[in-house]
Amino acid sequence: MNTQIIQFVISIAVCFLATAVISKKFIPVLKSIKMGQKILDIGPRWHKSKEGTPTMGGIFFIVPIIVTGIIFAIINKDYIMFIHLAFLLINGIIGFADDYVKFFKKQNAGLTPGQKLIAQFASALAYIVALYLTGNIDSSVKIPFSSLNIEINVILYCVLAVVGVVFTVNSVNLTDGIDGLASSITAVGMMFLAVLSLKSANSAGIVVSGTVIGGTLGFLVYNFHPAKVFMGDTGSLFLGAAVSSMAFILDCPLILVFVGFMYYVESFSVMIQVFSYKLTGKRVFKMTPIHHHFEMSGWSEVKIVAVFSFITAILSLAGCIGFISHI
Repeated sequence: MNTQIIQFVISIAVCFLATAVISKKFIPVLKSIKMGQKILDIGPRWHKSKEGTPTMGGIFFIVPIIVTGIIFAIINKDYIMFIHLAFLLINGIIGFADDYVKFFKKQNAGLTPGQKLIAQFASALAYIVALYLTGNIDSSVKIPFSSLNIEINVILYCVLAVVGVVFTVNSVNLTDGIDGLASSITAVGMMFLAVLSLKSANSAGIVVSGTVIGGTLGFLVYNFHPAKVFMGDTGSLFLGAAVSSMAFILDCPLILVFVGFMYYVESFSVMIQVFSYKLTGKRVFKMTPIHHHFEMSGWSEVKIVAVFSFITAILSLAGCIGFISHI
């Protein structure tokens, strides 16, 4: 077993155990300070039973992921890794600020959409520019199922990359609407991104994918239905940044089309619903994001998580096959 496989296994094991242990210890703390989720009336009526479930649990996996990532970055002398970790952490902080305003400032909406978007675009722009200036990405786009690389204008590449990152981060945030959904989809997608990382001997990809797999699986011990804790925006924005970062660590931005497909379905369902209602006065779905549509259609939360995760696995496998020639 080579060093990179050992690091991958250690990353999963350490983050799984640390997240599970931290969750067990601190869920009661969140309860004691009344960090309970407020369930809005716009959601399915049966979600009211979840009101009071502790949130901001994303902190439980953020800490092990960041600490483990730093340790391996130092061991591997992979100092570009700090750019990736900083991007993940900044998005976690944005989510934390949103959750903080909701629960400590008693403002149910949290940060305004404008405040969040400004912070997200700023962090994404800084991330992409830093990677480009350090020579870790270029302005070529790898085309799946071929060996083609299409060179595009640098500024256009950066604009598209930044918009794609912000869209992905917010799509993961929308996906986090039922027990275990965002955690499960992210864990599944990361497993396939880990395969590409191991295939290319990409140390940053190996560590990021391994730590996130371990962290999300450890969190699922308490987040799977019926959830004892929610990750909040703190966790979902962090995971969105983690998935996005893997596309640039591997220098295959279009891999997100495959790995992030179900995230994007969630976002597009909301966009379609809003557009349809404003244009025709009619709704396409019973409720959005689309996981609520399936809930309203009689699907259990466990079934939704299983089906969405299965689709993610199939498409992620296709993405791995499509980009294997570029690795």
